[in-house]
Parts: sequence; C-alpha cells; structure tokens
Amino acid sequence: MSVVDHNAIELSPRISEADVADYIALLKPRVMSLVIFTALVGLVIAPGHFHPVLAFTSILCIAVGAGASGALNMWYESDIDALMSRTANRPIPRGRITRPEALTFGMTLAFFSVMTLGVLVNWLAGALLAFTIFFYVVIYTMALKRRTAQNIVIGGAAGALPPVVAWAAATDSLSVEPLLLFLIIFFWTPPHFWALALFRSDDYARAGVPMLPVVAGPDATRLQILLYTVVLVAVAFAPWPLGYFDAVYGVTSLVLGAGMLTLAVNVYRRREGREALRATRKLFAFSIVYLFALFATLLIEVVVQAVAPSVW
Repeated sequence: MSVVDHNAIELSPRISEADVADYIALLKPRVMSLVIFTALVGLVIAPGHFHPVLAFTSILCIAVGAGASGALNMWYESDIDALMSRTANRPIPRGRITRPEALTFGMTLAFFSVMTLGVLVNWLAGALLAFTIFFYVVIYTMALKRRTAQNIVIGGAAGALPPVVAWAAATDSLSVEPLLLFLIIFFWTPPHFWALALFRSDDYARAGVPMLPVVAGPDATRLQILLYTVVLVAVAFAPWPLGYFDAVYGVTSLVLGAGMLTLAVNVYRRREGREALRATRKLFAFSIVYLFALFATLLIEVVVQAVAPSVW
C-alpha cells in the first residue's frame, strides 16, 4: 500500500508554490520601470494628438512586452542565475517557479502585448515591439550573452527601442527624434553595465559569462567605459545644436555629461582597492540618474509648454 501511495504522489501534478510576488519578479520590475519611463518620453514628445486611452494602451503593451522579455530571459538563464549571488534569489533558482511555467508566462505576455498593440494602436508599433522582444530574448540572451564580450554593446539595442516603439504608436511612423533617443540609450548601456560588471566580475566568472572584465580584464574595461562615455556625452548633446531639442535640454545634457565623464575618468584612474570599488559603484549609480534626468528634462519641457506655453 505504501508503494502505491508513493507512486501516486510521484505521478501527481506539481502544485505551484509561486505567488503574485514571484511572477512580478519574473517581469524584472526595475528594468520595466526604466522601459516605461523612456517609452513615455518617446510618446509625449511625438507630434500631434494621441487619444489618452490609446496612449495608456501603448505604454501598457510596451511595459508588458518588457516584462515578457524579462520572464523569457530568466527562463533561459536559470542555470547561470543559480550560480550568481546577484541573481540566485530569482524565482526559478529558488524553486518557486519552474522553467516551463516561466516560459509559458513569458510567451503568453509577449503574444498578447504585441497583438494588443498591433490591433488597437497600429501594426508598425506592434511589429517594433515584437522585434524588441525577439532581439532581447533570441539575439542578446540566447546568441550573444554566453558567446561574446560585446554582448552588452549589441544587445543594448533592445533596451534602446522602447521610445522608438512609443513614437511609432503615437504617429504610425518613424523620425529622427526617436532615433536620437535610441542612440542615447544605446551608448549609455555599455558604461552603465560594465561599471556593474567590474564590481560583479567574480559572479560572471563563476557563471561562465564572458563579460568584458572577465575576458579582457578590469583595466581594458575601464578604458572602454571611458571611451563609450565620451561618445555618450557627445551623442546626448548633439540634438541641441542639430535643432531637435532646445537649449534647456542642451544645458542639462552638458551638466549631466560633465558629471558622467568625471566619474568615468575616476573609474579609469582608480584601479586598486576600495577606491576603485567606490568609483565603479558611483558611476553605476550616477548613470541611472543621468539617463532619468536627461529624459525627464524632455518630459518636463513638453508638460510646461502644454500647461504654460508663455513660460518656456
């Protein structure tokens, strides 16, 4: 009788232990918040009138698409997540959610976010969202991350696309402005993530992920951070003299760029001990403030112009 009971237990369906918080964690909410914000800026600066319901639908679909990408990324990378202290607490390594559950969850969100955006808003935006998810999951997660130290450089395109998707949702077209926002995020990504990789290099080495500090060493990474930061500051400033964004944005870009460049120089110069660790952590933290403040300036400009046009 005990043998029969044991077999019955083994063959019975597994009851998931996951709760709502586990599924929210699968969405990578911190990454999603940045996606929502940059997409919102792309939507708000787009010309013309966009119905508020369609605007909300667009941002929601972009957010859900970003969450789907996060869930599919965790599904594929659950093996290396279990080896890294930064990610070992995620739902799959902890045994809260199984890989098939994460895959089903991610694919369902991806399908409905793309189809909803395409049907209710327009198919250009839907196609761009589908491409963004595909690029992040297939190109970055599956093809690049475990094979090349340039994973972040190329894969950063996925994280740079949300404002382009939002602009397409609002206008059913593409233009220079969202491409400028794309380039800013694209060149921001390497110094941001390489700063993280510098003080998490042991994690990546343990998991066998060829991040630049693991493959090329910390000094080469510091040089690349500095070079990419120089390009980032130039690219972020360029929309003002080119006539796409105004002087308030230009001055803000210069001030923030000076801070970013100063911290990147410190990372390059300070290479040993606690000072080196402190320098990389400061750059990583400031890089988040940098991108947020830069995009917030564009958002505030539009809001002020709409509420009190004589002020601006």
